[in-house]
Amino acid sequence: MVLNWNGGEQNLACVRSLLAQGLAPERIVFVDNASSDGSAERVVAEFGHLVVLRNAANLGYGDGTNRGIEHALAHGAERVLLVNNDVIFPSGTLAGLERALAAGAGIVGPRVLFLHPPDVVWCAGGLLTFRTNLSTLIGHREPDGPRFQVTRAVDYVPGCAMLVARAVFARIGLLEGDYFAYHEDLEFCWKARQAGFPVRVIGALAVHHDAHSSTGGGYNPLRKYMMAVNTVRFLRRHGTPARWLSFWLHDVLSLPFVFLYRAQRGEGRAVLAKARGTWDGLRGRQVTAQRLHELSNGG
Repeated sequence: MVLNWNGGEQNLACVRSLLAQGLAPERIVFVDNASSDGSAERVVAEFGHLVVLRNAANLGYGDGTNRGIEHALAHGAERVLLVNNDVIFPSGTLAGLERALAAGAGIVGPRVLFLHPPDVVWCAGGLLTFRTNLSTLIGHREPDGPRFQVTRAVDYVPGCAMLVARAVFARIGLLEGDYFAYHEDLEFCWKARQAGFPVRVIGALAVHHDAHSSTGGGYNPLRKYMMAVNTVRFLRRHGTPARWLSFWLHDVLSLPFVFLYRAQRGEGRAVLAKARGTWDGLRGRQVTAQRLHELSNGG
């Protein structure tokens, strides 16, 4: 299933790459989160046989994706592929993931390369550290190479390209919609591992990701705000005294120094947004479409 929010032309390239995997159009569920850029209409015009589900409002990544998952499971799917609309699947990728899932994993994902440049790693799975940003992407921004092209157990695979067995949903449920955006995949894989399902990155397979295109780029205020709020939300659910201490030492107390560094690069607003997100998270606030609208307009 593919989730879209104002994805423009990138939806078309994504869907074409899925069809090239041999998927029948009616097996692709395209969920639109109340886009206003005409992107959903362009998908319908080019791919008339897809299943298209339109949400009346922007439900965020979690609840938007859940609607597609529910449709797939209700129609008998034994596995569900979660795909961001800014991801391109090279030929044969899905078949390889399906073989890996059948070999005993509950969740699998490929290594993810940047779309531009295509020989740089975005991630080869992720590790939960309870330090800066809660987790780290393995290999992020490093040149692609053999050490990332292996199969390994990881704490999580990113939700931009994740194949999940039906049994996982049956045991742990769907994604946590109250994150809205960021850390849903981390929470989902955490719960799957706690329930005994292996989570693996299949490094011999790769997709290309136009990373963070839906939120305006890597180090920007909205993205840092959302990640900060949801880092605290995750810790509220799964934190221990040692995990909270690690978070405070490595993330919160470092913010003044990060601000001094980032301000010199014109990115000081993003650090301030992260500090605000941490404070809002500690106060129990959630990321919502309305909250993001307010922040975008100076609120």
